[in-house]
Amino acid sequence: MSMRILVVGSGGREHALCWRLAYSPSTESLYCTPGNPGTARYAENVPIRATDIDELTHFAVDREIDLVVVGPEAPLAVGLADRMRRRGIAVFGPSQDAARIETSKQWAKTLMKDAGVPTARYVAVRELSQALIALQQFSYPVVLKADGLAAGKGVVTVGSYEEAVWALTSMLEEHSLGPAAETVLIEEHLTGPEVSILALTDGDAIRILTPSCDHKRAFDRDQGPNTGGMGAYAPTGLVDRELLDRIEQTILRPTVDAMRARGCPMQGVLYAGLMLTERGPMVLEFNCRFGDPETQVVLPLIEGDFAELCLAVATGTLGRSDLHLISDRAAVGVVVASAGYPGPYRTGLPIAGLDAAAEDALVFHAGTDRNADGEIVTSGGRVLTIVGMGASIPEAQLHAYAAAEQISFEGAFYRHDIGAREHIHARAR
Repeated sequence: MSMRILVVGSGGREHALCWRLAYSPSTESLYCTPGNPGTARYAENVPIRATDIDELTHFAVDREIDLVVVGPEAPLAVGLADRMRRRGIAVFGPSQDAARIETSKQWAKTLMKDAGVPTARYVAVRELSQALIALQQFSYPVVLKADGLAAGKGVVTVGSYEEAVWALTSMLEEHSLGPAAETVLIEEHLTGPEVSILALTDGDAIRILTPSCDHKRAFDRDQGPNTGGMGAYAPTGLVDRELLDRIEQTILRPTVDAMRARGCPMQGVLYAGLMLTERGPMVLEFNCRFGDPETQVVLPLIEGDFAELCLAVATGTLGRSDLHLISDRAAVGVVVASAGYPGPYRTGLPIAGLDAAAEDALVFHAGTDRNADGEIVTSGGRVLTIVGMGASIPEAQLHAYAAAEQISFEGAFYRHDIGAREHIHARAR
């Protein structure tokens, strides 16, 4: 069938979704709200905020949208998918109840405990006095997590009792993270390499996308502060077929089944951030949507009609659909960021070299806008994701960095070692 599709969001993930959907044979027309200059190449941008569920629903009904694909977590957390479904519109994205697997870490931990999903030992606390007693059950380092969404600032690893007291006081008594940290989880610290597993699910059937790895630290050699992600690559040799089957059987399948049994089936992407420990793969966190920048390197490795696949997820028919992955290609995505990110940064800086970079790689816009003169300028901390493709990770790296060198704006920076971790893992195997 031919579909009128609405993508919700404005970042690099949404640009990648629009790019992939635009090449789907079943896509008739494509809209993005609010979108960015990159999505405008493939979709009609509509100036509606991603969390304005009233206006988004009105637009979807008025334009007779067949499928809504939700990118970020914020509109899912406020019930966008529920509102759309009540109007008879198919949605790729979970209900507000199901989105709790990301919006409440305590809820997710309880689900995992009940379903027997391997994850770090934890204690949930709401008062500082309670937290200080709970700390006695853990050795250091220890991980502290705000229960709710905290714009990427809700997780901190502390190396001593004194650091833990300072961080817990900030969260629980000084309310530095607001309502997100009314409850805080104290977790054991796990060690091992991290991988990202993105799986499509309609609440029953599961289709796993190419395993990937991302780089969170701002600077080379995993130095500097944590960010939303400075780059990613796929596939990773850390996850072979045997391990992927184990992840499906011990993590994804029990989680999907438990959510369905609770009356909040997962429809969309179940994103599992895993650590490969000596005890086996363990869940660090779940997200209820595509990751960023993982999406930018995973979508180019999917063959076939992606729009039809999304519709199957939204309508509960994924079990009758096959997922075709490109097994002989690799993708490396390099995030070009604004000086100062993840702290304060300037915006409105003209970006040069976009057309030249696009000749060698995929260029996904994340934090861009147009100024009064029509120039594409910076509007965020993570400005672009440059994705190189190749027959191997090293070849994809070459293409990604050759393209990144073509990009320039005042203060632009990026890591120079995205994908290098794969070489280290390869030597260790």
